Amino acid sequence: MTLKQLQYIIKIVACGSITEASKQLFMTQPSLSAAVKELETELGIEIFYRTSKGITLSADGSEFLSYARQIIEQTELMEQRYMGKRPSKQLCSISTQHYAFAVNAFVSLLSDLDVDEYEFTLRETRTHEIIEDVKNFRSEIGIIFLSSFNEKVINKLLKENHLNFVPLFEANPHVFVSSKHPLADQTSVKLEDLTEYPFLAFEQGHYNSFYFSEEMHSTIPRKKTIHVSDRATLFNLLIGLDGYTICSGILSNDLNGHNIISIPLVTIEKMCIGWISNEKARLSTLSVNYIAKLKAFIREYGHQLL
Repeated sequence: MTLKQLQYIIKIVACGSITEASKQLFMTQPSLSAAVKELETELGIEIFYRTSKGITLSADGSEFLSYARQIIEQTELMEQRYMGKRPSKQLCSISTQHYAFAVNAFVSLLSDLDVDEYEFTLRETRTHEIIEDVKNFRSEIGIIFLSSFNEKVINKLLKENHLNFVPLFEANPHVFVSSKHPLADQTSVKLEDLTEYPFLAFEQGHYNSFYFSEEMHSTIPRKKTIHVSDRATLFNLLIGLDGYTICSGILSNDLNGHNIISIPLVTIEKMCIGWISNEKARLSTLSVNYIAKLKAFIREYGHQLL
């Protein structure tokens, strides 16, 4: 077993395929596959399951990846300390539901990062894909919410995939609307106040279950519903169509301007927003710092949760 082989495994997981990893490593796919197979034979385990759809980590592979990352990180620290080697490119990947505060924290993390090179990924994506990303080590952290409606289903899925959920904060649901919306001057709104306005929701693809919805009260029948795939489109439709969506209420004008506002929604429901991680992995320093940035941003804008 060599350090190079450990780096190969980490790169394959980050890329999601041997083909893409071989391109980034500037080696042929057969050579990379052979190196992985040689390592598996030496260790007596199967690191990757190989199917017609690609590769996924096995249970042994997930455990091995955690050790490999620790060894590579410690090796780089020793090289920097005793050999004066240049730090390697910083890597970090986060998957999240569509939360503005997750982007704000990401911006703050990168702004404070004093390195010459980095390669970060921030995926605003569907709930099921977030769980899959963290399960398969494509992302170190995923950000989702739990409620009394979805927590049994989501917690069961997390447990089955060996994922941990750590709460960040509990929020009273709000609605996002345009600052020029007819209800913009209200101190609070009820669901019946919103009946005539388009409800905007993030589509969840093949896993379009109410339990995976990013919006509270997703099961309530509505006269007008528009499903979107990204936050920019949703914001544009909030402004252009006097639409609304249901959210945590945290919104920073620094990145999102003054065109969108949040109004408390009259409901007994609560949103518990938190981060998930794979119990078989150790979080990198960058991921720990990102969580700290999330907490700092939430403290700063916590008055909006009341």
